[in-house]
Amino acid sequence: MALPLAFFGIFFAYPVAAIVARGLRTSAGDWRSERLTQVLSDADTLHVLWFTVWQAAASTACTLALALPAAYVFARFDFPGKQVLRAVVTVPFVLPTVVVGSAFLALLGRGGVLEEWAGLRLDTGVWAILLAHVFINYAVVVRTVGGLWAQLDPRQEEAARVLGASRFTAWRRVTLPALAPSVAAAALIVFLFTFTSFGVIQVLGGPRYATLEVEIYRQTAALLDLPTAAVLTLIQFATVIALLAVHARTVRKRQSALSMVPAEQTARRPRGRAQWALLTAVLTVTALLILVPLTVLALRSLDGPDGYGLANYRALGRTSDTATTAATFTVPPVDAIGNSLAYAAVATLLALVTGGSAALGLTVRNGTRDGAEASGTGAGSGTGRGAGRLVRSFDSMLMLPLGTSAVTVGFGFLVALDEPPLDLRSSWMIVPVAQALVGVPFVIRTMLPVLRAVDPRLREAAAVLGAPPLRVWREVDLPMVGRALLVAAGFAFAVSLGEFGATVFIARPDAPTLPVAVARFLGRAGEVNYGQAMAMSTVLMLVCAATLLALERIRTHPSGEF
Repeated sequence: MALPLAFFGIFFAYPVAAIVARGLRTSAGDWRSERLTQVLSDADTLHVLWFTVWQAAASTACTLALALPAAYVFARFDFPGKQVLRAVVTVPFVLPTVVVGSAFLALLGRGGVLEEWAGLRLDTGVWAILLAHVFINYAVVVRTVGGLWAQLDPRQEEAARVLGASRFTAWRRVTLPALAPSVAAAALIVFLFTFTSFGVIQVLGGPRYATLEVEIYRQTAALLDLPTAAVLTLIQFATVIALLAVHARTVRKRQSALSMVPAEQTARRPRGRAQWALLTAVLTVTALLILVPLTVLALRSLDGPDGYGLANYRALGRTSDTATTAATFTVPPVDAIGNSLAYAAVATLLALVTGGSAALGLTVRNGTRDGAEASGTGAGSGTGRGAGRLVRSFDSMLMLPLGTSAVTVGFGFLVALDEPPLDLRSSWMIVPVAQALVGVPFVIRTMLPVLRAVDPRLREAAAVLGAPPLRVWREVDLPMVGRALLVAAGFAFAVSLGEFGATVFIARPDAPTLPVAVARFLGRAGEVNYGQAMAMSTVLMLVCAATLLALERIRTHPSGEF
């Protein structure tokens, strides 16, 4: 656990603490405690807080309403193209939020497809934000709930039907209680992601709508009001910790004893009109919600000044087609593709080393705790419970970067990492380090279930035969978790490629990443800039889709972990 603790302490806790302290301490070293009261009593701040909570709750409710039927279909039905479609619905989750904003801008915004066909625009209200959030988080519910649903033994529900229960009663009394912790965990994750939403609100929200994350960015980058930004960061941080604590409890409930069977045994072809109608409805909703925005994004990237073609893509190789393009980039925009791939590769390596160490540490500690509790001794049980609480706290701490303000982390890097031996502001490594912070939780969540499934007696037998710990890991664990390691690497690569909130602060103008380049193009007026933003967004979408399609072919452990 030493490596992940050091990594998170230096590159997460220290920058966040530094930026908060910079905002809440005076030059004399006194704390500005009155600032907390001032910010919380401000009407604008209360409006931002209310909108942040409201839109997160509404987004979560809409996501559950649309995704739970899809989770059932993916879990219980077998149909052609299921594996490909499962990968496609996951693409929005790993896409940069600015790219999602671009897609819905092309679909619902000024001059968008909806305005051309129906004369309607939805980007001026909250509906575009809610739809974009459902688009992003649809896969969270499908994979988290559907993964568990696929392994629930259907014979339990069938037994209830034989005993006289109706189909709905059997589902309500048997299946729903088993799914409830998984549904709650998925809902909490969706709420967490939408509560800290930044890119989508930045592109689609406009001046009328702002979440805490957007307001932190405005106070930091535009107004340079660090005290207000620090207070808002603390509010967000406290909320995230509370949500993660509740999530940890729901995950522990989800791990209670259930009658589980291999997922391959529960999926079958739909039977009867009702099941075929449900499958058709789910596929229609999925196509409208997922495929249409992605298709519109690709088509807009081909719509150049002279009609459909590759003009927008060719323009990415030049720096000075227009004065605005020259002012935006000092290098050809196409260089952002190479920069992003290189940064994401390094970030993936960092995430694998750090997250793999953390997952292994959590597994070993968990095995020791289980053994102590199984012994039945008072001291052993007490020690086991203490170790269990320590492990759960460590596990939750490693999830914090997913819900903490990426804006705060990015600006904290500039403030805190400015002196040797941690002067990284001028180093290219600062970007992969920030991206790795987001990738580590995905590595842990992917590898942990597989590591916990390894029979500890295999490790013990190797140790008895004289193998040191490193060799035990190399010859026992690694062959069994190799495919999970590849899946973890793919997820880390995809989310690193799309990281935006922190990178927008620390990416150098001569080495922009793809998400930063897209945001800069969208921030400039002109048809050429808009077309190039669509082209770069499409490139990102295709890279993420290719990565996820490859991961779906080697996916190994459908246990309900995302």
